[in-house]
Amino acid sequence: MSVNAAVLAYTHRHLAPGPLVLTIPAIMITVCMIRMLVWMRPVSAKDLDVTLVQPRLRRTVLLAMVLSVAYVCWALMLDQYGGPYEHGHVAIFVAVTVLGCVFCLTFLPLAALLVAVCVLGTFLVYCFLQKTEVLVAIALNISLVTAVVLKILRDYYESFVSLEKSQRELQDERRQAHSLSEENARLAQTDSLTGMPNRRYFFATLEGLLERTQLEETFTIGLIDLDRFKPINDTHGHAHGDRLLQVIGQRMMNLCPDNAIVARLGGDEFGLIVMDSPKGAERIAQTLCRAVQEQVRIGDVLVSVGCSAGLAVYPETATSADLLFDRADFALYHAKKEKRGQCVRFSDKLEYLIRSEQAIDAALHSADLTTELSLVYQPIAATESLETIGVECLARWASPTLGNVSPELLIASAERAGRAREIALILFDSALDTLRQLPASLRMSFNLSGHNLCDSDTITALLERLAASECDTSRLLFEITETSLITDIDGAEAALQRLRDTGARIALDDFGTGYSSLSSLHKLPLDMVKIDRSFSARLGDASGRRLITAIRNLARSLSLECVIEGIETEDQLISARLAGFALAQGYFIARPMSLPSLLARIQENSAARWSAA
Repeated sequence: MSVNAAVLAYTHRHLAPGPLVLTIPAIMITVCMIRMLVWMRPVSAKDLDVTLVQPRLRRTVLLAMVLSVAYVCWALMLDQYGGPYEHGHVAIFVAVTVLGCVFCLTFLPLAALLVAVCVLGTFLVYCFLQKTEVLVAIALNISLVTAVVLKILRDYYESFVSLEKSQRELQDERRQAHSLSEENARLAQTDSLTGMPNRRYFFATLEGLLERTQLEETFTIGLIDLDRFKPINDTHGHAHGDRLLQVIGQRMMNLCPDNAIVARLGGDEFGLIVMDSPKGAERIAQTLCRAVQEQVRIGDVLVSVGCSAGLAVYPETATSADLLFDRADFALYHAKKEKRGQCVRFSDKLEYLIRSEQAIDAALHSADLTTELSLVYQPIAATESLETIGVECLARWASPTLGNVSPELLIASAERAGRAREIALILFDSALDTLRQLPASLRMSFNLSGHNLCDSDTITALLERLAASECDTSRLLFEITETSLITDIDGAEAALQRLRDTGARIALDDFGTGYSSLSSLHKLPLDMVKIDRSFSARLGDASGRRLITAIRNLARSLSLECVIEGIETEDQLISARLAGFALAQGYFIARPMSLPSLLARIQENSAARWSAA
């Protein structure tokens, strides 16, 4: 508008009065320049506020109408001067200016429409008043072209608006997808029950630490496992168990410092990563364990669990995620087995145990068990006469590569290697063969591990062998330990009842060292208890004798036979006899021996009794 006005004024400089070609266009051009400078200034985020934008756009529409009317009126005033060329220039000025303004106002269509209507309406009225055919034709032609241009611009504007909406919708969808992706990522690394980080987050964090941490830096990972959690689930229901896990998880998260991460790995197992020294990690683990052990009220029930923890230090213990986790898991296993309720850090001693277990596992995989396994027998005698009334079968493994392996390590390795049933059946066949060779007055005890007891196929195979042997089942006694009942006492009860239905008897071994002694005595189909050897050492003091006498009276009130184990001195034997024990077992009476030695001992005792008679 400014350029066209300046050119039109220039062509009429000698024809029209000075104010019309100088003053008026100068004022309008100045207004246009100021307006242009306003629109060219940088746009800030504040300028995009809708409450500010809408009034400015309305002012723009109004200003467009005012300027367009002012320019067209000025042009028509100049049209009063000059000849045909000057009149044509005015018509071109009106046409070019209105079309240019309409194009410039594409994204403000209301202003474009009003400018076109104001300018062309004024120009048409002027042309009709002049009654000049050429001017009327020019005005109509310009109006038609402008109408087509307005239609095209309107369609273009609608396309622009549609595209803008599509882009905004796409941006909104992208933001939503990004938010959902972040939420899914968060949920994928969050335990749904407790709200704690989960196993995936734990291992991702551990892998990230291993990538960033130098060998001279130290951090510790730990595993925390709850003790006595399953009985709560079984007794009070899974809803109470879930609520207990939620409370415990919240406690641990509240107590976890900024330099540590605690996560739920699954079930009742939790993981810990501590960016601190080993001693600092132990303090944090102990703090979390104490928090876990505090009582929790769930509804009307007050429950509590214990917990044990195992720690492994980087890089002292291992430098890979798998090895660190395995070492921490082994430390946890050792804590639950040897130091229940405490925190154990992986050490060289545990490393030695691992290597020993690995060597035993490797030897067991290639072992010819039928030739390498054997039984030795330890007599059980009457405390009054020292007459042998039965024997206990004890497993022995003579490995060609490792030498003699203890029964505890044999059973643990057999369970890991999946050969526990095979070993139990081989030993049971040997025990039945021995039972046929013993005098009919002697009883035989055979030990069953927790794994055997909870395996129904093993129990079925034992019953089949027992039926095929045609042995007097009343002479056979199956020994179990209290610790073997902890995992599934209901399954153990059913298995023991199947064995007892054959006429065999059941003994609870190592009584007094387990976790549910009274409930075991009450619930299980038992015929005998064997008092753990740790009590025999206390027969020499008055308080120890009172405790052992109380245990004996408890067993007697339940009509259970009692055997006290670990008798190693004559004084202990005398004290056991005075405490009311009729049966005893231990090195003072006889050490475990081979079958030929046992048969020779029985024969010697029989000959001695015959000579005495």
